[in-house]
Parts: sequence; structure tokens; C-alpha cells
Amino acid sequence: ALVSSIRAARAELNVPPSAKLRLIVETEEPLVLPDRVTRNLAALMRLARISEVVPAQPIEVTLKEGTDNYHMRLAAQQGAIQVIVEGVNYTLPLEGVIDIAAEKTRLEKALAVSQKEAKSLEGRLSNASFVEKAKPEAVEKARADHAMHAAEAERLAAALKRLG
Repeated sequence: ALVSSIRAARAELNVPPSAKLRLIVETEEPLVLPDRVTRNLAALMRLARISEVVPAQPIEVTLKEGTDNYHMRLAAQQGAIQVIVEGVNYTLPLEGVIDIAAEKTRLEKALAVSQKEAKSLEGRLSNASFVEKAKPEAVEKARADHAMHAAEAERLAAALKRLG
């Protein structure tokens, strides 16, 4: 699931396939990687194109009451991909890998186009005259296109949010 999430986020943000990224893992214990990450480290590095995996540096460390378990919080990092898998935050810094400003501009333009198209289709579908008089296939296609553009807008908004 982590490899799939990293690959999807990389593709979404046009990170070159050749770029190897650093992976920062939010951990339960200070400066110790989770066991499942260390067990699968070689596969993770190869399949997700990771250069190194490191635990998060603590900016806030809290002791859970009545236990010896710590929980570290990652610093909110601008210009980074953040993926959450099974409740664990993973961050991939992108500084120097992609032109973050250009990528934000590209995503904003694509988001605006998808939102405009979704709004147009929503207007058409909310018109009772269109729904009643148009062929059922045309109405169904408009509904499917609306759902596709709404989902695309949501995906692009999430990608923009990841970049900060």
C-alpha cells in the first residue's frame, strides 16, 4: 500500500521516474523506524525509488500516559509529498527534484479547468428541461462526465494541498 501511494503521488506531481527521493517516517518511538518498514526496506527502496528511509526528527514528542511509548510529529513541510498509509505519515521532500512553483501553477490550471467543466455539467443536469427532453444516453453521459470531472478536481486539490 505504501509503494502504491508513493508511486501515485509521484505520478500526480510529475516527479521524474529516475529521481530517488528521501522518505521520512513518523515513528512511535524516537528515532526508530517501524518494524514493517525495516523488514521491507529493500523492496520499498527499489519499487518506490527511495534513496534513504529515515525516522522523523522530533519537533514535538509526547509521552503516552501510563506507557513508555512516544509519538513524534512531523514538521509540516512545504514542497513535499505527504502520504498516510495505515495511520502512519510518510513525507517525501521534493526540494531540488521538481520546480515546485511550476508544478503548483500546472495543478492550479488543471484544477480550474476540471472545476469549470464539473460546474457546467452540474448546471446542465440541474436543468429539468434537459433531463426530461434529452436522450437517456446523453443524460447518463453527462452524469458520468460530471462524476469524472468532480473526482479529477478533488484529486488535483489533494495534490495541491500535498505541495503546501
